Amino acid sequence: MKLTLKNHPVITGLIIGIITFLLGWNTKGLFSGSEGHAGNVSITTEEKSAEVWTCSMHPQFKLPEAGQCPICFMDLIPLEVESKGDGPSQLSMSESAMKLAEVETVLVRRDTATALVHLSGKVEYDETLIGTITAWFPGRLERLFVDYTGIYVNKGDHMVDLYSPELYTAQEELIQSSQRLKSISDKQSSAFRTAESILAAAREKFRLLGLTDEQVRNIEQQTDPTDKLTIYSPLSGVVIHKNAREGMYVNTGTAIYTIADLKQVWIILDAYESDISLLKHGQEVTLTVEALPGQTFTGNIAFIDPVMDDRTRTVKIRLNISNENGALKPGMFIRASVKAVLDSNGDAVNPGMVGKWVCPMHPEVVEDESGDCRICGMPLITAEDMGIVSLSNSGQLPLLIPVTAVLRTGKRSVVYIYKPSDDGPRFEGREISIGSRAGDNYIVLSGLDEGESVVSRGNFKIDSAMQIAAKPSMMNPAGGISTTGHEHHGKGTNTSQNSSDKKLTTMDVAIDISSDLLNKVVDEYLILQDMLAKDEYQHAYEALMGIHNMTMGVKGAEALMNPSIKPAGDIEKLRQVFEEISIVLRHAAANGKVSIGLNEAYCPMAFDFRGAYWLQKDEKINNPYFGSQMLRCGEIKNRWSGDNATPGENHDHE
Repeated sequence: MKLTLKNHPVITGLIIGIITFLLGWNTKGLFSGSEGHAGNVSITTEEKSAEVWTCSMHPQFKLPEAGQCPICFMDLIPLEVESKGDGPSQLSMSESAMKLAEVETVLVRRDTATALVHLSGKVEYDETLIGTITAWFPGRLERLFVDYTGIYVNKGDHMVDLYSPELYTAQEELIQSSQRLKSISDKQSSAFRTAESILAAAREKFRLLGLTDEQVRNIEQQTDPTDKLTIYSPLSGVVIHKNAREGMYVNTGTAIYTIADLKQVWIILDAYESDISLLKHGQEVTLTVEALPGQTFTGNIAFIDPVMDDRTRTVKIRLNISNENGALKPGMFIRASVKAVLDSNGDAVNPGMVGKWVCPMHPEVVEDESGDCRICGMPLITAEDMGIVSLSNSGQLPLLIPVTAVLRTGKRSVVYIYKPSDDGPRFEGREISIGSRAGDNYIVLSGLDEGESVVSRGNFKIDSAMQIAAKPSMMNPAGGISTTGHEHHGKGTNTSQNSSDKKLTTMDVAIDISSDLLNKVVDEYLILQDMLAKDEYQHAYEALMGIHNMTMGVKGAEALMNPSIKPAGDIEKLRQVFEEISIVLRHAAANGKVSIGLNEAYCPMAFDFRGAYWLQKDEKINNPYFGSQMLRCGEIKNRWSGDNATPGENHDHE
């Protein structure tokens, strides 16, 4: 049965009562009773009769007498005459009405602003601690002592027995040079000095071939050369690659083993484009590992890649982490969080790097005093000279207001200023410019001054009253007669809906993929829809990538990932991509290609009143285009059972 307000007088009465209360905010003589007993409200008989009547759903209609709305047939309500003291952007109300409406205000203040940045990545090898054992001369691998990867070896452990004719000749030369020197008794003669220099050259040749001093001494003590030589490990670590087999012939420079020291590892994190301004060199990062529940690790940002990956729209962030116990293993998945301190423009600052000395080649080397790099020996320079210090641009703390105080639509941000007066509290709408979100607050760039009071709760009620009074509001900045975007409830023409339908019919939405894959895509789509409604960007992006990965390369599924927009950390752009996918899946569901029961929902206010559809499982509206700002805005248009896609009855707006 179709649910309408007309045939439910109880619901109609409740809504009218609420809106009547909202309109009664200029309450001189309207509400009686003390502020401490705001719940006991009575209407005085001295109130002046209303001269103008309007519809709470369609405030563009203003009639001289009571009656019913010509569109939705709701009873008209009296339009409150503007208070003499109210300006064109102001609204008055009493203290008791404020309590009834649960209006709360806060002071605009300057305070430390912090933003929590969530990142993900994985453990990787420290590239500076990776070494390769190569053949220093050609020959045949007689024996490999390390015959599989993953073995931990210490510096000096034997690795390979190598046979080489060249080695045999070089050994013979060294032995003869040593014996000749011993045969010369006159140590002051030129012959002794010549033999000594020849022996030194033979020894140096072996050292250049990678032999240790002890190996060279052992060869000198032999009477006959040998055709085999043992190669020892030059460093400690784990064998991560084995590139040869016993019996292979190798040339000079052929890689035999690759060894990585895991006592220190790199954490490589992906930072989205929108988070780059919040990340600075030296910031502390807290890490958690999927494989090590309950444990946390900390490190500092050592390197920020100067080049962005144009495919993923991310930048690599690197941390150097000590790993003496070997708990962190390359390939492990990492979740990280950075608590960024922001300046008045919303950019991160890192005052802890002031006065520090850094190595230009190894920026992870940070010292309190000047000196040389402990890794490469280069002279350290100040962090200021390297350009990695960011400080507050104004010297003042940022100007903050709660997130709940801001009404956002498109590019506009509106707040309501609380102004006490002798005639009672007044509220004035003001458009402001906001910067980054800092936890539960926004940084104010312009439009507010420290010490002003803004409405932090109840601002939607105030905005609704401003719309009804035809004053400038969030949705109608010019004021005057306005449309609410809900005209689809009546008998008029809905141009937004027609535009969306036209978009649906003109877009190529042919779906020829298997029903099994399509249903999996719908499952991931429903997760995407739910995460957008919860304003959860990261999880929504992961769901979008899930759809992309499932349909990548599948013929006939190109329309699902047709949009060229790359979200890159912007949830509003992600919502645009979501709408494009919704159009395709809506078409598929309407044609019986989806076996999951779905509701088709529509919000006329999405995308600056252009309107947009989406699909959801529940009948309770869960708006993905506005999220927490207007979570219940919209209506269910159709219900598809899943098997035959038969349209169900329409349901009115909640």
